[in-house]
Amino acid sequence: METEARWTADQVLALAPDAASRKAGARLATPAPWSGTGTAGTAVWGLCSGSGSKPYQTVVDVNGPAYRCSCPSRKFPCKHALGLLLLWAEGATGPVGAGELPEWAGQWVEARRKKAETAAESAAVKAESGPADPTAARRRAERRAVRVEGGAAELEQRLTDLLRGGLAGADRAGYQQWDEIAARMVDAQAPGLATRVRELGTVVAAGGDWPSRMLEETALLHLLARGFLGRQGLPGPLADTVRARVGFTVDTAELLAGPTLRAPWQVLAQYDSADERLTTRRIWLYDAGAARFALLLSFGAAGRAPELALPVGAVLDAELAYHPAALPLRAALGPQHGTVGSGGAPAGGTVDAALASYGTALADDPWLDAWPVVLSGVVPIPGPTRWQLAHPDGTDAVPLTPATTGLWRLAAVSGGHPVTVFGELGPTGLHALAAWPDAGPTVPL
Repeated sequence: METEARWTADQVLALAPDAASRKAGARLATPAPWSGTGTAGTAVWGLCSGSGSKPYQTVVDVNGPAYRCSCPSRKFPCKHALGLLLLWAEGATGPVGAGELPEWAGQWVEARRKKAETAAESAAVKAESGPADPTAARRRAERRAVRVEGGAAELEQRLTDLLRGGLAGADRAGYQQWDEIAARMVDAQAPGLATRVRELGTVVAAGGDWPSRMLEETALLHLLARGFLGRQGLPGPLADTVRARVGFTVDTAELLAGPTLRAPWQVLAQYDSADERLTTRRIWLYDAGAARFALLLSFGAAGRAPELALPVGAVLDAELAYHPAALPLRAALGPQHGTVGSGGAPAGGTVDAALASYGTALADDPWLDAWPVVLSGVVPIPGPTRWQLAHPDGTDAVPLTPATTGLWRLAAVSGGHPVTVFGELGPTGLHALAAWPDAGPTVPL
């Protein structure tokens, strides 16, 4: 019996870790190489003939989603999983119909179920009993806090020296000084401070009015360091925000062992960013009933896509737990109870209202890099240097950042008519991530 709502082809392709996988998966979306396909519950399976003597065994649990394939690919999902899901997306009358789970696929599904149950039980036990050695855990936390305090104090002195010498010569000092300071913050177990120091070192290379931007970023870095040193006097939620920005993390299992929020969460957008150390995936979810956003972060080693991938546009019946903060945004994904359909355009507002909400958010979290907003009734307008989204009456407009890669796709979706756009609002404009034409499906940008 099939209980899971099927995705669209666009939602399947949005799961691809890269363009090459998307293209290869589309080539396998034909019945010819497949045999023994079927679906039952949340499982989709099939055998795909390849270069070897035996066909590849491919099975997907769409409640996750999670993938297993006997091919040697190290990508998640691999091209075989993508091809199988594309066939499944054609509907109940397509090549992948309801069937009985074969043994090889059933073993994997059962192993996933048992693993999830074991993890839930372990988290519950851990939450009830606390650390195995509370005294040792407290001492480790105290030692780290002392090290971070030392790093924050050293950073304060470095920033003081920088401003005393003036910013005018910062462009001649090179990046080495910033790399050195960042390394000291890593040694002090303050990775959040290290990241912001590295970003500060790139301001000069960006050109333009870099002294003003460097002064702004230096002030924010100073505020963060001072905030941690004086965290005992901060309100609890703000102290949690400071700790998170400095680099302290919260155990996901502990979060999910506490109260969770179960709701129909619409997957608004998903995209990756990478550096020489990590690939970071950002997935934005939206609960229309409570008008709240949630940000899921997933990480992979450099050059490898993170395993967590959700179908953009789908509405998931899932549980989340927010990380403690003055402005809860980041969340941990808990149990999923299936896909309950596809969502349309979320309720949006004007540019003016979006800017006002961003300003309010900055009052709670001055180090906020991006604020999720939905703009309704806006038209993309090309410009000589920057595109912008404007209301047809010409009252308000917001520039689009260079990070918005799907500008012409956005223009094609709009066709000169107003659309709804979701994106991350920041100090340089809006990073548009998804759009909805009138009564249309989600279009990732």
